[in-house]
Amino acid sequence: MTYKTLKAAAICLAMLCSGMQTEAQNKPTELTFATYNVSMEAENYVKKGTAGISEKVLIGELASGNNTQIKNIAKIIQTVRPDVILLNEFDYIKDPKQGVLQFIKGYLEKGQGGAKGIEYPYYYYGTSNTGQPSPYDLDNDGVASKTGADAWGFGLYPGQYAMVLISRYPIDLANVRTFQNFKWKDMPGALKTVKADGSDWYTADAWASFPLSSKSHWDVPVKVGNKTIHFLASHPTPPSFDGAEDRNGKRNHDEIRFWKDYISDAGNEYIYDDKGKKGGLPANSSFVILGDQNASPVEGNAVSEGIKALLASPKVNSENAPESKGGAGHSPNNPFAKNHTAFWRMRADYVLPSRSGFKIMDSGVFWPAKGEPMAELVEKRESSSDHRLVWIKVMFE
Repeated sequence: MTYKTLKAAAICLAMLCSGMQTEAQNKPTELTFATYNVSMEAENYVKKGTAGISEKVLIGELASGNNTQIKNIAKIIQTVRPDVILLNEFDYIKDPKQGVLQFIKGYLEKGQGGAKGIEYPYYYYGTSNTGQPSPYDLDNDGVASKTGADAWGFGLYPGQYAMVLISRYPIDLANVRTFQNFKWKDMPGALKTVKADGSDWYTADAWASFPLSSKSHWDVPVKVGNKTIHFLASHPTPPSFDGAEDRNGKRNHDEIRFWKDYISDAGNEYIYDDKGKKGGLPANSSFVILGDQNASPVEGNAVSEGIKALLASPKVNSENAPESKGGAGHSPNNPFAKNHTAFWRMRADYVLPSRSGFKIMDSGVFWPAKGEPMAELVEKRESSSDHRLVWIKVMFE
Protein backbone atom coordinates (compact mmCIF):
# COMPACT_ATOMS: atom_id res chain seq x y z
CA MET A 1 0.00 0.00 0.00
CA THR A 2 1.46 3.38 -1.00
CA TYR A 3 1.81 6.39 1.29
CA LYS A 4 -0.97 8.17 -0.65
CA THR A 5 -3.27 5.18 -0.15
CA LEU A 6 -2.50 5.05 3.58
CA LYS A 7 -3.11 8.77 3.92
CA ALA A 8 -6.41 8.54 2.05
CA ALA A 9 -7.52 5.65 4.26
CA ALA A 10 -6.60 7.61 7.39
CA ILE A 11 -8.60 10.61 6.19
CA CYS A 12 -11.63 8.42 5.45
CA LEU A 13 -11.36 6.78 8.87
CA ALA A 14 -11.10 10.18 10.56
CA MET A 15 -14.18 11.41 8.69
CA LEU A 16 -16.08 8.25 9.62
CA CYS A 17 -15.12 8.60 13.27
CA SER A 18 -16.05 12.27 13.20
CA GLY A 19 -19.43 11.41 11.75
CA MET A 20 -19.99 8.72 14.37
CA GLN A 21 -19.03 11.16 17.15
CA THR A 22 -21.41 13.81 15.84
CA GLU A 23 -24.19 11.24 15.63
CA ALA A 24 -23.53 10.16 19.22
CA GLN A 25 -23.56 13.76 20.41
CA ASN A 26 -26.87 14.41 18.70
CA LYS A 27 -28.49 11.24 20.00
CA PRO A 28 -31.41 12.09 22.33
CA THR A 29 -30.43 12.00 25.99
CA GLU A 30 -32.72 10.47 28.58
CA LEU A 31 -33.13 12.77 31.55
CA THR A 32 -35.12 12.74 34.79
CA PHE A 33 -36.48 15.91 36.37
CA ALA A 34 -38.12 16.10 39.78
CA THR A 35 -39.63 18.33 42.42
CA TYR A 36 -39.84 17.53 46.12
CA ASN A 37 -41.20 19.55 49.03
CA VAL A 38 -38.80 18.19 51.64
CA SER A 39 -40.16 20.07 54.70
CA MET A 40 -36.58 20.92 55.71
CA GLU A 41 -37.47 24.06 57.65
CA ALA A 42 -36.79 24.74 61.30
CA GLU A 43 -40.29 24.06 62.65
CA ASN A 44 -40.01 20.52 61.33
CA TYR A 45 -37.30 19.69 63.87
CA VAL A 46 -38.52 21.38 67.05
CA LYS A 47 -41.65 21.36 69.17
CA LYS A 48 -44.36 23.49 67.58
CA GLY A 49 -44.45 26.93 69.17
CA THR A 50 -40.76 26.95 70.06
CA ALA A 51 -39.64 30.57 70.24
CA GLY A 52 -36.59 32.07 68.55
CA ILE A 53 -36.16 29.47 65.82
CA SER A 54 -34.18 30.22 62.67
CA GLU A 55 -32.27 28.51 59.87
CA LYS A 56 -29.68 27.58 62.52
CA VAL A 57 -31.90 24.63 63.44
CA LEU A 58 -31.49 23.13 59.95
CA ILE A 59 -27.77 23.96 59.96
CA GLY A 60 -27.41 21.78 63.04
CA GLU A 61 -29.39 18.87 61.61
CA LEU A 62 -27.39 18.96 58.38
CA ALA A 63 -24.08 19.14 60.25
CA SER A 64 -24.91 16.02 62.25
CA GLY A 65 -25.15 13.93 59.09
CA ASN A 66 -27.41 11.60 61.03
CA ASN A 67 -30.94 13.00 60.99
CA THR A 68 -33.20 10.04 60.16
CA GLN A 69 -35.79 12.13 58.35
CA ILE A 70 -33.16 13.79 56.13
CA LYS A 71 -31.49 10.42 55.49
CA ASN A 72 -34.83 9.05 54.28
CA ILE A 73 -35.27 12.07 52.00
CA ALA A 74 -31.79 11.44 50.62
CA LYS A 75 -32.59 7.76 50.04
CA ILE A 76 -35.73 8.68 48.10
CA ILE A 77 -33.70 11.02 45.90
CA GLN A 78 -31.00 8.36 45.47
CA THR A 79 -33.65 5.86 44.42
CA VAL A 80 -35.25 8.08 41.77
CA ARG A 81 -31.87 9.62 40.77
CA PRO A 82 -33.13 12.78 39.07
CA ASP A 83 -30.71 14.79 36.96
CA VAL A 84 -32.24 18.06 38.14
CA ILE A 85 -34.45 18.45 41.21
CA LEU A 86 -36.09 21.38 42.97
CA LEU A 87 -36.27 21.15 46.76
CA ASN A 88 -39.09 23.24 48.23
CA GLU A 89 -39.14 24.18 51.94
CA PHE A 90 -35.37 24.05 52.29
CA ASP A 91 -34.53 26.97 54.60
CA TYR A 92 -32.33 29.69 53.13
CA ILE A 93 -28.81 29.28 54.50
CA LYS A 94 -26.44 31.93 53.19
CA ASP A 95 -23.27 29.83 53.47
CA PRO A 96 -23.65 26.86 51.08
CA LYS A 97 -21.09 24.89 53.10
CA GLN A 98 -23.58 24.89 55.96
CA GLY A 99 -26.64 24.46 53.73
CA VAL A 100 -27.03 22.99 50.28
CA LEU A 101 -23.45 21.69 50.02
CA GLN A 102 -23.70 20.05 53.42
CA PHE A 103 -26.90 18.30 52.31
CA ILE A 104 -25.23 17.12 49.09
CA LYS A 105 -22.00 15.94 50.69
CA GLY A 106 -23.28 14.84 54.08
CA TYR A 107 -26.38 12.99 52.89
CA LEU A 108 -26.77 12.62 49.11
CA GLU A 109 -23.23 11.52 48.28
CA LYS A 110 -23.37 8.92 51.05
CA GLY A 111 -25.42 5.81 50.29
CA GLN A 112 -28.46 5.66 52.55
CA GLY A 113 -29.94 2.32 53.60
CA GLY A 114 -28.53 0.35 50.68
CA ALA A 115 -29.10 3.05 48.05
CA LYS A 116 -26.16 4.31 46.02
CA GLY A 117 -24.90 7.81 46.71
CA ILE A 118 -25.44 10.47 44.05
CA GLU A 119 -23.40 13.56 43.19
CA TYR A 120 -24.82 16.98 42.33
CA PRO A 121 -21.92 19.25 41.32
CA TYR A 122 -24.17 22.23 40.54
CA TYR A 123 -26.73 24.12 42.60
CA TYR A 124 -28.66 27.36 42.77
CA TYR A 125 -30.34 29.00 45.74
CA GLY A 126 -31.38 32.49 46.75
CA THR A 127 -33.24 34.61 49.25
CA SER A 128 -36.97 34.30 49.82
CA ASN A 129 -39.79 36.69 50.69
CA THR A 130 -40.91 34.35 53.46
CA GLY A 131 -40.34 35.88 56.87
CA GLN A 132 -39.12 39.16 55.38
CA PRO A 133 -40.73 41.76 57.67
CA SER A 134 -43.11 44.32 56.20
CA PRO A 135 -44.02 47.51 58.08
CA TYR A 136 -47.72 46.90 57.39
CA ASP A 137 -50.64 45.08 59.02
CA LEU A 138 -51.13 42.77 56.05
CA ASP A 139 -53.63 40.44 57.74
CA ASN A 140 -55.70 43.34 59.14
CA ASP A 141 -55.75 42.06 62.71
CA GLY A 142 -54.86 45.46 64.11
CA VAL A 143 -51.18 44.71 64.75
CA ALA A 144 -48.24 45.20 62.38
CA SER A 145 -46.16 42.38 63.84
CA LYS A 146 -43.54 42.21 61.03
CA THR A 147 -43.67 38.41 61.16
CA GLY A 148 -45.97 35.52 60.28
CA ALA A 149 -48.84 36.82 58.14
CA ASP A 150 -47.40 40.36 58.32
CA ALA A 151 -44.21 39.29 56.54
CA TRP A 152 -44.06 39.67 52.74
CA GLY A 153 -44.41 35.89 52.57
CA PHE A 154 -45.66 33.93 55.57
CA GLY A 155 -42.75 32.93 57.78
CA LEU A 156 -41.45 33.21 61.30
CA TYR A 157 -37.93 34.20 60.19
CA PRO A 158 -36.37 35.35 56.91
CA GLY A 159 -35.85 32.47 54.50
CA GLN A 160 -38.17 29.94 56.10
CA TYR A 161 -39.70 27.65 53.44
CA ALA A 162 -37.13 28.74 50.81
CA MET A 163 -35.95 26.51 47.94
CA VAL A 164 -32.86 25.05 46.27
CA LEU A 165 -32.24 23.64 42.78
CA ILE A 166 -29.54 20.98 42.44
CA SER A 167 -28.28 19.57 39.16
CA ARG A 168 -25.96 17.02 37.60
CA TYR A 169 -25.53 19.36 34.66
CA PRO A 170 -23.98 22.86 34.59
CA ILE A 171 -26.14 25.83 35.56
CA ASP A 172 -25.73 29.00 33.51
CA LEU A 173 -25.51 31.22 36.57
CA ALA A 174 -24.88 34.38 34.56
CA ASN A 175 -28.29 34.09 32.90
CA VAL A 176 -30.45 33.12 35.89
CA ARG A 177 -33.48 35.41 36.18
CA THR A 178 -35.19 35.96 39.53
CA PHE A 179 -38.48 37.74 40.17
CA GLN A 180 -38.52 38.03 43.96
CA ASN A 181 -39.16 41.77 43.84
CA PHE A 182 -41.73 41.88 41.04
CA LYS A 183 -44.68 43.86 42.41
CA TRP A 184 -48.09 42.22 42.45
CA LYS A 185 -49.71 45.52 41.39
CA ASP A 186 -47.75 45.41 38.12
CA MET A 187 -49.53 42.27 36.88
CA PRO A 188 -52.36 43.40 34.58
CA GLY A 189 -55.68 42.14 35.92
CA ALA A 190 -54.21 41.06 39.26
CA LEU A 191 -56.81 39.58 41.62
CA LYS A 192 -56.92 42.47 44.06
CA THR A 193 -58.18 41.70 47.55
CA VAL A 194 -61.10 43.63 49.01
CA LYS A 195 -62.97 43.72 52.32
CA ALA A 196 -66.63 42.79 52.76
CA ASP A 197 -67.64 46.42 52.13
CA GLY A 198 -65.75 46.49 48.83
CA SER A 199 -62.87 48.65 50.04
CA ASP A 200 -59.24 47.66 49.49
CA TRP A 201 -57.88 45.03 51.87
CA TYR A 202 -54.35 46.43 51.71
CA THR A 203 -53.48 50.08 52.25
CA ALA A 204 -52.24 51.99 49.20
CA ASP A 205 -48.67 52.00 50.55
CA ALA A 206 -48.75 48.26 51.29
CA TRP A 207 -50.15 47.41 47.86
CA ALA A 208 -47.53 49.57 46.15
CA SER A 209 -44.76 47.57 47.86
CA PHE A 210 -46.32 44.09 47.84
CA PRO A 211 -44.26 41.44 45.95
CA LEU A 212 -46.21 38.91 43.92
CA SER A 213 -44.06 35.98 44.93
CA SER A 214 -44.48 34.57 48.42
CA LYS A 215 -41.00 32.99 48.09
CA SER A 216 -39.49 33.80 44.70
CA HIS A 217 -39.85 32.85 41.04
CA TRP A 218 -36.68 31.65 39.28
CA ASP A 219 -35.74 30.97 35.67
CA VAL A 220 -32.63 28.80 36.00
CA PRO A 221 -30.99 27.78 32.68
CA VAL A 222 -29.25 24.39 32.75
CA LYS A 223 -26.85 23.30 30.00
CA VAL A 224 -27.19 19.70 28.78
CA GLY A 225 -24.66 19.30 26.01
CA ASN A 226 -25.42 22.00 23.46
CA LYS A 227 -28.99 22.44 24.69
CA THR A 228 -30.36 24.85 27.29
CA ILE A 229 -33.32 23.93 29.50
CA HIS A 230 -35.00 26.66 31.54
CA PHE A 231 -36.15 25.40 34.95
CA LEU A 232 -38.97 27.64 36.15
CA ALA A 233 -39.09 27.19 39.90
CA SER A 234 -41.53 28.54 42.48
CA HIS A 235 -43.66 27.69 45.51
CA PRO A 236 -46.89 29.73 45.58
CA THR A 237 -48.51 30.44 48.93
CA PRO A 238 -51.12 27.98 50.20
CA PRO A 239 -54.62 29.27 49.31
CA SER A 240 -55.65 28.92 52.96
CA PHE A 241 -55.09 30.51 56.38
CA ASP A 242 -57.10 33.62 55.48
CA GLY A 243 -60.75 34.69 55.53
CA ALA A 244 -63.60 35.44 53.17
CA GLU A 245 -61.40 37.97 51.38
CA ASP A 246 -59.30 35.01 50.09
CA ARG A 247 -56.10 37.04 49.98
CA ASN A 248 -53.92 33.91 49.92
CA GLY A 249 -56.09 32.17 47.34
CA LYS A 250 -55.83 35.17 45.02
CA ARG A 251 -52.09 35.42 45.49
CA ASN A 252 -51.70 31.69 44.79
CA HIS A 253 -53.70 32.11 41.56
CA ASP A 254 -51.56 35.01 40.36
CA GLU A 255 -48.28 33.34 41.34
CA ILE A 256 -49.25 30.41 39.12
CA ARG A 257 -50.55 32.71 36.41
CA PHE A 258 -47.12 34.38 36.30
CA TRP A 259 -45.58 31.27 34.69
CA LYS A 260 -48.45 30.91 32.21
CA ASP A 261 -47.80 34.48 31.08
CA TYR A 262 -44.00 34.10 31.19
CA ILE A 263 -43.96 31.20 28.71
CA SER A 264 -46.56 32.72 26.36
CA ASP A 265 -45.66 34.30 23.03
CA ALA A 266 -47.50 37.51 23.93
CA GLY A 267 -48.91 39.29 26.95
CA ASN A 268 -45.77 39.11 29.10
CA GLU A 269 -44.37 42.53 28.29
CA TYR A 270 -45.25 43.65 31.82
CA ILE A 271 -42.81 41.22 33.44
CA TYR A 272 -39.48 42.50 34.76
CA ASP A 273 -36.84 40.61 36.71
CA ASP A 274 -34.76 41.67 39.69
CA LYS A 275 -32.10 43.14 37.39
CA GLY A 276 -34.67 45.17 35.45
CA LYS A 277 -34.73 43.00 32.32
CA LYS A 278 -38.22 42.95 30.81
CA GLY A 279 -40.29 40.29 29.05
CA GLY A 280 -40.83 36.58 29.27
CA LEU A 281 -39.16 33.44 28.01
CA PRO A 282 -37.82 33.58 24.42
CA ALA A 283 -40.04 31.78 21.91
CA ASN A 284 -39.30 28.09 21.26
CA SER A 285 -37.31 27.70 24.48
CA SER A 286 -37.31 24.32 26.20
CA PHE A 287 -38.48 24.62 29.80
CA VAL A 288 -39.69 22.69 32.82
CA ILE A 289 -42.07 24.30 35.33
CA LEU A 290 -41.58 22.65 38.69
CA GLY A 291 -42.51 23.15 42.31
CA ASP A 292 -45.19 22.86 44.94
CA GLN A 293 -47.99 24.93 43.39
CA ASN A 294 -50.39 24.36 46.31
CA ALA A 295 -53.27 24.04 43.85
CA SER A 296 -55.24 21.34 42.07
CA PRO A 297 -57.60 21.71 39.11
CA VAL A 298 -60.13 19.35 40.70
CA GLU A 299 -59.70 19.46 44.50
CA GLY A 300 -58.92 21.83 47.34
CA ASN A 301 -59.82 25.47 47.91
CA ALA A 302 -57.53 27.23 45.43
CA VAL A 303 -58.82 29.61 42.79
CA SER A 304 -58.50 26.72 40.36
CA GLU A 305 -58.57 28.81 37.18
CA GLY A 306 -54.88 29.55 37.77
CA ILE A 307 -53.62 25.97 37.67
CA LYS A 308 -56.19 25.01 35.03
CA ALA A 309 -54.92 27.75 32.70
CA LEU A 310 -51.30 26.68 33.21
CA LEU A 311 -52.08 23.02 32.50
CA ALA A 312 -54.08 24.04 29.42
CA SER A 313 -51.32 26.21 27.97
CA PRO A 314 -50.38 25.05 24.46
CA LYS A 315 -46.75 25.43 25.52
CA VAL A 316 -47.06 22.87 28.34
CA ASN A 317 -47.21 19.09 28.09
CA SER A 318 -49.57 18.24 30.95
CA GLU A 319 -50.72 14.86 29.64
CA ASN A 320 -50.49 11.66 31.68
CA ALA A 321 -50.22 13.18 35.16
CA PRO A 322 -47.72 11.33 37.39
CA GLU A 323 -49.32 8.74 39.65
CA SER A 324 -48.59 6.18 42.34
CA LYS A 325 -50.07 3.06 43.90
CA GLY A 326 -49.44 4.52 47.35
CA GLY A 327 -51.54 7.59 46.64
CA ALA A 328 -54.37 5.50 45.26
CA GLY A 329 -54.29 3.25 48.32
CA HIS A 330 -54.12 6.18 50.74
CA SER A 331 -57.55 7.40 49.58
CA PRO A 332 -59.16 4.34 47.93
CA ASN A 333 -62.55 6.00 47.37
CA ASN A 334 -61.13 9.09 45.70
CA PRO A 335 -60.91 8.90 41.88
CA PHE A 336 -58.13 11.53 41.89
CA ALA A 337 -56.02 9.81 44.54
CA LYS A 338 -53.57 8.12 42.16
CA ASN A 339 -52.29 11.59 41.21
CA HIS A 340 -52.02 12.93 44.76
CA THR A 341 -48.59 14.25 45.73
CA ALA A 342 -49.21 15.10 49.37
CA PHE A 343 -50.17 13.08 52.43
CA TRP A 344 -53.07 15.48 52.97
CA ARG A 345 -54.74 14.15 49.79
CA MET A 346 -54.26 16.52 46.87
CA ARG A 347 -52.17 16.97 43.75
CA ALA A 348 -50.03 19.94 44.76
CA ASP A 349 -46.60 19.34 43.20
CA TYR A 350 -45.86 19.52 39.48
CA VAL A 351 -43.13 18.84 36.92
CA LEU A 352 -44.42 20.26 33.64
CA PRO A 353 -42.13 20.10 30.58
CA SER A 354 -42.55 22.20 27.47
CA ARG A 355 -44.01 20.56 24.39
CA SER A 356 -41.04 21.98 22.53
CA GLY A 357 -37.91 19.86 22.81
CA PHE A 358 -39.06 16.87 24.85
CA LYS A 359 -40.79 13.54 24.56
CA ILE A 360 -42.11 12.19 27.88
CA MET A 361 -41.01 8.59 28.42
CA ASP A 362 -42.31 7.95 31.94
CA SER A 363 -43.38 9.70 35.13
CA GLY A 364 -44.40 8.93 38.67
CA VAL A 365 -44.89 9.94 42.27
CA PHE A 366 -42.60 8.24 44.79
CA TRP A 367 -45.27 6.74 47.01
CA PRO A 368 -44.93 2.96 47.43
CA ALA A 369 -48.07 1.16 48.50
CA LYS A 370 -48.23 -0.41 51.93
CA GLY A 371 -46.22 -3.61 51.96
CA GLU A 372 -44.05 -2.60 49.01
CA PRO A 373 -40.30 -2.01 49.36
CA MET A 374 -39.44 1.39 50.88
CA ALA A 375 -43.04 2.08 51.94
CA GLU A 376 -41.61 2.87 55.38
CA LEU A 377 -39.96 5.97 53.90
CA VAL A 378 -43.37 7.61 53.46
CA GLU A 379 -45.30 5.81 56.20
CA LYS A 380 -45.97 8.99 58.21
CA ARG A 381 -45.18 12.69 58.27
CA GLU A 382 -42.10 12.16 60.42
CA SER A 383 -40.67 9.53 58.06
CA SER A 384 -39.67 12.06 55.39
CA SER A 385 -42.17 14.77 54.40
CA ASP A 386 -45.89 15.38 54.04
CA HIS A 387 -45.24 15.67 50.28
CA ARG A 388 -43.96 13.11 47.80
CA LEU A 389 -41.21 13.38 45.21
CA VAL A 390 -42.69 13.84 41.70
CA TRP A 391 -40.62 12.96 38.64
CA ILE A 392 -40.74 12.74 34.86
CA LYS A 393 -38.35 11.04 32.45
CA VAL A 394 -37.88 12.64 29.04
CA MET A 395 -35.86 12.36 25.87
CA PHE A 396 -34.81 15.23 23.63
CA GLU A 397 -36.73 15.56 20.38
